[in-house]
Amino acid sequence: MTRIPMTKAGYEALKQEMEQLTAVERPENIKAIEEARAHGDLSENAEFEAAKDRQAFIQGRINELNYKLAHAEIIDTKNVDTSRVVFGCVVLLENVDTEKRVRYQLVGSEESDVKNGRISISSPLGKAMIGKEAGDEVTIQVPGGKRCYELIKISSPG
Repeated sequence: MTRIPMTKAGYEALKQEMEQLTAVERPENIKAIEEARAHGDLSENAEFEAAKDRQAFIQGRINELNYKLAHAEIIDTKNVDTSRVVFGCVVLLENVDTEKRVRYQLVGSEESDVKNGRISISSPLGKAMIGKEAGDEVTIQVPGGKRCYELIKISSPG
């Protein structure tokens, strides 16, 4: 069985989205379908088609969330080992060419949000950092060529 690594916060966010879909959005959508049906001829009813499309989207997302929640492997990131890069740790990187520093937390793909400093452990940079220690260089291939970083610091998010 495939496990999906995530932080407790990531798991809670998925649960919250599931609750929103099942308790609010799906019931609202059912009402919208009923109202559109009441307008008569369904073959030329754009409201009905839009509501049915939305219903399919909501159900698809519910199915996806059910799978992810059932296969979630919640990893406690409060006391991660910071001697090497592992899931959940926070890394400070310096671009070797530009000397620009960036800080990222390594999280599961469901939680990644680069703008908020959270990158997926399965991203090219995430994969390249796993097991590295402070002081190591991390090189990745990007569309514009190679990018090289120095791993300045590894810390715990909590």
